[in-house]
Amino acid sequence: MTRLRTARTTSTALLVLSALVTLGACSAAREASPAGAGGANETPATVPLSGLPVSTPTGTTVPGSAEPVTVPSTIAPTSVAPSSVAPTTAAPTTTLAPNVEIVGPSAQVIQAVGTRNGDPTVVLQLRLAQLGFWNGEPDGQYGQATTQAVMAFQKYLGLPASGKVDETTAAWITNFPERARGQSNAGTLVEIDKAKQVLFIIVDGKTTWAFNTSTGSEKPYEAINKNDPTKIETGDSVTPSGLWKTNRERPEGWWEGDLGEIYRPKYFKGGIAIHGMTSVPNYPASHGCVRVSVPAMDFIWAANLVPLGTTVWVHN
Repeated sequence: MTRLRTARTTSTALLVLSALVTLGACSAAREASPAGAGGANETPATVPLSGLPVSTPTGTTVPGSAEPVTVPSTIAPTSVAPSSVAPTTAAPTTTLAPNVEIVGPSAQVIQAVGTRNGDPTVVLQLRLAQLGFWNGEPDGQYGQATTQAVMAFQKYLGLPASGKVDETTAAWITNFPERARGQSNAGTLVEIDKAKQVLFIIVDGKTTWAFNTSTGSEKPYEAINKNDPTKIETGDSVTPSGLWKTNRERPEGWWEGDLGEIYRPKYFKGGIAIHGMTSVPNYPASHGCVRVSVPAMDFIWAANLVPLGTTVWVHN
């Protein structure tokens, strides 16, 4: 019997399931801060209190606010009954938080497809989109976008984030009753949850999409400068928590930074950016940037989800 962490599960949805553990691995890249773009001493953007996310870690004062903001009650992790017990979904009640969007269980049972292509994968893709996990067009191809959406869902629920749909993940996707949501329920911003390793797009207080992400590894690094091999770059791989704003961007293609190539970056603090990457693992792996998949970054640009001046809230 395995204990699953369900930090986003409300008191109206307790699902009874078992879990299998599978892990992955990969590497990182970040563009260094150019002259005049802001560096280590850069301060967070000042944001009016009315536009702040309203949920932060207990006791935390959000930059730009006059006082700590309200923290909603949390639900303790639930014990999982033996796998012979079928998943169940409690009926929603009126006690839900205002930013919860109920979609109910899936009309079709999601199959444990692993990473196979075909009609069951189309059903999976449509259900993931219904739950708020972006995965591109429902084409039946279990490619990078679908893998990343499954991994984001698994992270969001506290399941082993393999990116594959096993029986446990399939049951959760079938029965989970609400659309993905960040902690923010006010304003328009990007919310980056470093604890979950999930990125949320918030529009007018409503979470529109959730993406798998990989932030800074929190480890010191030493690497040869990609643009000048005579230099050695050193630092700590930290994605800074706080409220920031996107302040510059590079619209097309791959860009060679001092620490490697990054795709169509949106910078929010010095050389730290939200950007596309071929590898977005299930753990913090970057030098400090916020990775999403290449298809996800193309979608973010095409839909103009993160224009210049967008608030970026990074938290644990």
